[in-house]
Formats: sequence, structure tokens, C-alpha cells
Amino acid sequence: MTKKIDVGIIGSGNIGSDLMMKLLRNDLLNPTYMIGIDAESRGMKMAAENGLTTISTGIDGLKDVENKPKMLFDATSAKAHEYNNQVAQELGIQMFDLTPAAIGPFTSPTVNINDHLDKTNVNLITCGGQATTPLVAAINDVASVKYAEIVATISSASAGPGTRANIDEFTETTSKALEEVGGADKGKAIIILNPAEPPILMRDTIYAIVEEDQLDEEKIVKATRGREKEIQAIVPGYRLRTDPIFDDNQITLFVEVEGAGDYLPVYSGNLDIMTASAVGLAEAFAKKMNQEATGGA
Repeated sequence: MTKKIDVGIIGSGNIGSDLMMKLLRNDLLNPTYMIGIDAESRGMKMAAENGLTTISTGIDGLKDVENKPKMLFDATSAKAHEYNNQVAQELGIQMFDLTPAAIGPFTSPTVNINDHLDKTNVNLITCGGQATTPLVAAINDVASVKYAEIVATISSASAGPGTRANIDEFTETTSKALEEVGGADKGKAIIILNPAEPPILMRDTIYAIVEEDQLDEEKIVKATRGREKEIQAIVPGYRLRTDPIFDDNQITLFVEVEGAGDYLPVYSGNLDIMTASAVGLAEAFAKKMNQEATGGA
């Protein structure tokens, strides 16, 4: 019999609250704790209303809790994650990092979900990373990617204090992920906060330059469309706006991400893709924990 795994969330802001709403209806993961620093915040109040135990003294407040969660999702900031992870490791709790801290390996559910199931800390890259590195990896499976550049455009209204504080880390982390997860020889990332009203959906543009002698347009279209379907199984609002556009050995892809509207407006696809991907990744860890508990049965 499959047992739900108890999990906790660090950070009661937009990302943590949206993540909680997804976890509340999950068949494998049971949200039990919301950890923050402001007991009066909207996220903390909503967590209490939904039956979660709230801790307003940060992760240190978890040390004296008897029934600790098996997993933690960190939805705070890159700087805060360093300490949060230190405590999680001391307590023997699996950590999923939704910040750009990247202490653990970059992980994208449709690319390398099974590569890091033995790691006690795994990183979800960034919203731009989750939206683009899988497609770069799909292209790289067909033709070696020499250079990959992504431009992530998100609504300014969907960028809270945490996102704004992590802009520098966003570009650095996403650039590295294009290489380490996407397979590009060289990666570059740019983020744009668009103040348009009404707010726009998240949109990403991907430019990839591949080895000319390996270019096969039909295979690249098939690979990217196949990856699109895999991502949609986790993030339903994810879509390619067109087939890949070819200009000699340069490939251009246009991605749009519409949020599920669980807690945030649908234009916040940049946050939705992070929380949905985190849940998808945690489900794989939960399945492994259940298999180990039942002797692999």
C-alpha cells in the first residue's frame, strides 16, 4: 500500500503558498508544516486554515518537533537556503531547493529526474531554467548544441521580493543549467520583467546553434514536440507557440507558460512551473521511499 510522505514548506510567500495548494491534493505527498518568519502573513494563516502546523521561527523551530517531515521544499531565497539546508541535513530531511542557491545538482523532471534520487539536496534551477533547459536538452539529443541563449519574459506583477532579490543568481544559475542540464557548450540567460497591464503570461525565447553536419529538422521538431508533451504532464499550461524555426544552423523556439491558478493568477506561469516541477520531482523521491520501505515490492 502506498503511504503518503509528510513534507514541509519553508517560505510562506507566493511560491510557498502555491506549492501548498498543489500538495494538498497530491496522492503521494502530505503537507504537514508551513515554516516562515511572520505568523500574521497571508500564507501562514492560509496554511493553518488548511490544517498545516505553522512555525513562525524559521527552520530552527523544526528542531524540537517530534514528528518531523521527510522532505522540505525551500521557497525562500538563495542566501537563506544555505542555512536552511544546513539544518535540514543535520535533521536528515530531504531538501528540494526552489531558490537559485544550487547547492545540490540542477534537476529538471523531464530531463534527469532519475539521476539524482540519491542526493539529499536537489535544485530546481529557476523558472526560466525549468521552461527552457528541457527543450535545449531535446535538441542536444539530436544535434550537439554549441550555444544556447534564453530570454525569459515574465510579468512584473508576478515578480515578488524574492524573485527581484535573486535576479543576479537567476541569470547565473540558468546559464549554467543550459550547459549542465541542456548540454550546450555555452549558455546565456536574460530575464525581463514586463510591466504591461494587463499582465502578460510568461514567455521564453530560446536560441540554439547546433553543429551544421548534425542538423536534422524533422528529428528536432519531433524531439521538441515530444518534450513539450512530457512537460505538459507536469505543467499543463506549458506550450510551444510554434514549431521550431530554422535559420541555417540556428534554431529558435517560443514558449508560453500559463499558470494553473491554484493560488496565483494564471499570468504567474513563471512561479507555477517551479512549484509544479518541484511536486513532480518530489513524487519520484516519494515513490523511491515507499519502495525502500516495502523492500522494493
